[in-house]
Amino acid sequence: MTQESRTIQIMDTTLRDGEQTQGVSFSPDEKVNLAKTLLNSLRVDRIEVASARVSDGEKQAVTEINAWANQEGYPGQVEVLGFVDHTKSVDWIKETGGQVINLLTKGSEKHCHEQLRKTLEQHISEILQTVSYAQNQGLSVNVYLEDWSNGFNDNREYVYQLVDQIQHAGIKHFMLPDTLGVMSPQEVFNNLNEMCARYPELHFDFHPHNDYGLATANVMAAVKAGVNSVHCTVNCLGERAGNASLAEVTAVLRDKMGMIISINENHLVRTSAMVENFSGKRISANTPIIGADVFTQTAGIHADGDHKGGLYESMLSPERFSRTRSYALGKMSGRASLLKNLEKLGLDLPTEIQQKVLTKIVQLGDSKQTITTDDLPFIIADVLENDNYQHIQLIDCSITSEFESISTATLCVKIKDREHSATGSGNGGFDAFIDAINKIMALYNYTLPELIDYEVRIPKGGHTYALTECLITWECAEDVRKTRGVHANQVFASVLATLKIINIHLQEQMNKD
Repeated sequence: MTQESRTIQIMDTTLRDGEQTQGVSFSPDEKVNLAKTLLNSLRVDRIEVASARVSDGEKQAVTEINAWANQEGYPGQVEVLGFVDHTKSVDWIKETGGQVINLLTKGSEKHCHEQLRKTLEQHISEILQTVSYAQNQGLSVNVYLEDWSNGFNDNREYVYQLVDQIQHAGIKHFMLPDTLGVMSPQEVFNNLNEMCARYPELHFDFHPHNDYGLATANVMAAVKAGVNSVHCTVNCLGERAGNASLAEVTAVLRDKMGMIISINENHLVRTSAMVENFSGKRISANTPIIGADVFTQTAGIHADGDHKGGLYESMLSPERFSRTRSYALGKMSGRASLLKNLEKLGLDLPTEIQQKVLTKIVQLGDSKQTITTDDLPFIIADVLENDNYQHIQLIDCSITSEFESISTATLCVKIKDREHSATGSGNGGFDAFIDAINKIMALYNYTLPELIDYEVRIPKGGHTYALTECLITWECAEDVRKTRGVHANQVFASVLATLKIINIHLQEQMNKD
């Protein structure tokens, strides 16, 4: 068929199918708040919020959601999964103030015969009975053809007979699930195209699962085949490998297919974070659209290309999703990466200092995967106060600490072209280092000044992986001095700060001589 822009409805089933994720159970309050966010902020067209007859807590949540939705002008946009049980599911939904039932029917002959132990004729009769009762109670009815993907491949005549018999019953949406996520995009297109061609007057939804990692691609194929609605979840929650990702589907339908959808992209990341917190299921940092790292350039060549003309930018601009582009700092950084981060901080450093900062970043990158913009002021401050002389250099250092045990430090340093090794012990890793370095410096008649203050910081708002700044105040004979060390490891930051005071004193001794 010819691809043309048209409106595609998004039905979010995070609160129903998403809750079928192993270990996920939303409280009633969480469900209510998520429902409000999905409809009011994210602007999805429909939400499926629960399965009927599950629990009293579920009933309470659905009742509150329906009360809010009806009051706020979202009639008929809240849906509940129900079963072919004549009055039971319908009554449950009706008691919650619901207006829509998504009736779970058997879309495969195997399910009908082996799970229900019924003939197709018996199943159809009971479906029509439940549909009629629901409509008499004022409910709108959609139907799921459970396991339609396998059912259509195994025996499409079964599917055709089912749809033929119920298509005139006033059903709004015929929802076709790939229940086990077994279909390829080509299979989705072929089978849905056949369904759409046979029943051009029916409104078809496609409900994918992600078992082969093909859910988003299958949504594209389904839309191309002619379906009117697709089902998604936030953060790809759902049975086994989950459902199609709402964020991915939103971007793909707009950018790759030119479809008109209602989703407010500005709220995708916030909604994702809310679902993350409520579900306890963390998303990977490289998750498309919503992951922490997906708008971060790491390679220096990418930063250089963006600096010279946005060469590594695409339609997936972070601003679309209320995010910003960042440029990671680390061992693969180039000058362009540094300049982008300095620009963000509003800093302008001389070329010579830029190079020193970049050298320090690359060195730190060998022990730390990435350095954030928040880390950068620490590094700059360290470089600016660090003179060129290196009378003492750290060659190697190993520090071992155990709970309620004496710590040990083994180090090797170079002083005036001579290497020295020593081992020390103490109450903690830094104390052990001080014991070892004092043994070496005694050879040069040098005694460390008294430590009068020891301050450890991470960047404001930093995380556990942030760089550590150690600021040590020393009481020297002539005055009080402060030295700074910056490292991914707190103890080694203090080691570097200590070596700095020794360098200062050795330089001053040389000047006197």
